[in-house]
Amino acid sequence: MTATIEAVWRLEATRLTGALLRAGADLALAEDCVQDALVAALQRWPAEGWPERPGAWLMTTAKHRLFDRVRHAQMAAREQQALGDDADARASHVAPDPLEVLLADEADELGDDALKLMFIACHPKLAREAQWALTLRLVAGLTVAEIARALFAKEATIAQRITRAKAQLAGEPFALPPASERAARLDDVCTVLYLMFNEGYVASSGAEWVRPTLCHEALRLARHLAALLPMEANAQALQALMELQASRLPARTDALGRPVLLLDQDRRRWDRLLLRRGLAALERCRSLNARRPEGAGALTLQAELAAVHARAVRAESTDWPRLLQLYDTLLALQPSPVVALNRAVALSHAIGPAQALPLVEALPLAGYPWWASARADLLQRLGRTEPACEALRQAIAWTGNERERALLLERLGRLQALKPSDLN
Repeated sequence: MTATIEAVWRLEATRLTGALLRAGADLALAEDCVQDALVAALQRWPAEGWPERPGAWLMTTAKHRLFDRVRHAQMAAREQQALGDDADARASHVAPDPLEVLLADEADELGDDALKLMFIACHPKLAREAQWALTLRLVAGLTVAEIARALFAKEATIAQRITRAKAQLAGEPFALPPASERAARLDDVCTVLYLMFNEGYVASSGAEWVRPTLCHEALRLARHLAALLPMEANAQALQALMELQASRLPARTDALGRPVLLLDQDRRRWDRLLLRRGLAALERCRSLNARRPEGAGALTLQAELAAVHARAVRAESTDWPRLLQLYDTLLALQPSPVVALNRAVALSHAIGPAQALPLVEALPLAGYPWWASARADLLQRLGRTEPACEALRQAIAWTGNERERALLLERLGRLQALKPSDLN
């Protein structure tokens, strides 16, 4: 039951934090109260039974925790006031009743606290790495370990970044920044949303291959962002990219929840509505980019890559030369080992594995399971069975996802069973 309670809490944590921030709590206090609600649920639900509305129960408990803390602080402040102050003087120094604030049905521009949290966490006073870590913690509800894997950093480093970021943001209002500041923070918001989506698309740890709830929450926020900023190409590109990739979710696992890789998927199971929405958003993005002197950005190029796969009815009909061309442009614009890895995979299909293998082996991606997995695939295609098996063992040792490990073990078993003649 503990795991189920924690799962519900993670789904509700962003909403709870947003509600407490709206009530005037700072980030540290809001998170403390939300954690208190989880502790209370772990203590009471197993003994008293599952509440009819778990989310409402957690919200009420978190609000009561905040109410108690604020009341206590107000009482201490009032005791220090001079007894001779008249009522008007007291009213000017005492904060509004927190219970009234908590129960007020406040309207906000988007009706979405999670999006507000993202713009606040991506405040320019924070370093970019701190922005990403804090947003993934507050909005996505990822653990420190999950964030560390997503950002290729140590857990202790991520924990420090989050602590310092919350301290730096103390006193910041819980509100969307002015329109001029939103545009300046947009790139970081888009980056965090996509990191959030990716953690759901390929879970870095746990028993499941995908976390669809996380994907759909990131997509929902991306749609809000695109609606908020209709003239921003990056916002439209982000929506396009997520819609196109989310369309594959029904085909990414089989009936038993086992992973199915892109080239092996039954494309008839792809969500046609999401495909249409993604391609429509990409068209809007192209129209906006045509007016920009700098042309298409990295997000647009990633959406174009997803569109190439979306238009291929079968894996065999994938336009690999077009993918390679797009990756060349993306790598020049946004150099990174992961982009270079994906480019090398495209090159292996467009030209051949022999040309791609040295490029993959030169990448500084030790510890990244998909680097070892891609290397194993290239070695296998070149008939080098033993090095391919060793690369798969490396990938198995590096992965933190149980389904991914099972997939890699299955690949290793099949490869070990091959006879030399089977490779010709």
